[in-house]
Amino acid sequence: MIVEERLVAYIHSLETENSEILEQIEKEALDTFVPIIRKEMQSFLKVLLRVKRPLNILEVGTAVGFSAILMSEYVPEECRITTIENYEKRIPIARENFKRAGKEEQITLIEGDAFEVLKTLQDSYDFIFMDAAKGQYIAYLPEVMRVLSPGGILVSDNVLQNGEIIESRFAVERRDRTIHSRMREYLYTLKHHPELETSIIPLGDGVALSVKKDQECN
Repeated sequence: MIVEERLVAYIHSLETENSEILEQIEKEALDTFVPIIRKEMQSFLKVLLRVKRPLNILEVGTAVGFSAILMSEYVPEECRITTIENYEKRIPIARENFKRAGKEEQITLIEGDAFEVLKTLQDSYDFIFMDAAKGQYIAYLPEVMRVLSPGGILVSDNVLQNGEIIESRFAVERRDRTIHSRMREYLYTLKHHPELETSIIPLGDGVALSVKKDQECN
């Protein structure tokens, strides 16, 4: 827990319900132990999307489609969302959820390893949501930067690893050390990248909010 638990509980108590289909999908996901974005992250995304009003979104990590559907409800009607998923068991569930939500035309799911899929993308995106394998964020970043448009927003979720990110690698369990070191490298790179302005926020399990600099504004 990054933020004091009672404070998180209070913030959750203020939340309003999502649409009926999102509430159903969230319940199904939690019942089957599928991780989805936390309540506070949901609210954060909604506000960012209302402010940015993106027209082309890329999501890295679909899971069962909850966050893609949520994003689709807070963007202009003409916005298109591309989402990438590699876990075969979740892909048909996500596709069915997009159908249930009536979002098949707005959301395109690409199956495959994100590292390989990203190399094939030719469009540019003004909003990218990173919520995939945490140890791979640093590997994805060069291609993410290639397709992120100037002035575009990159949101990277779950970057503080329940607070363990501040620990020495020797204080982290051996099985988690590779992810720990890669995430620290990723956060350092975001903060020092010449093309990005980044804020790291202790929201949920940590979020990095990055904006690609517009060269005309430098």
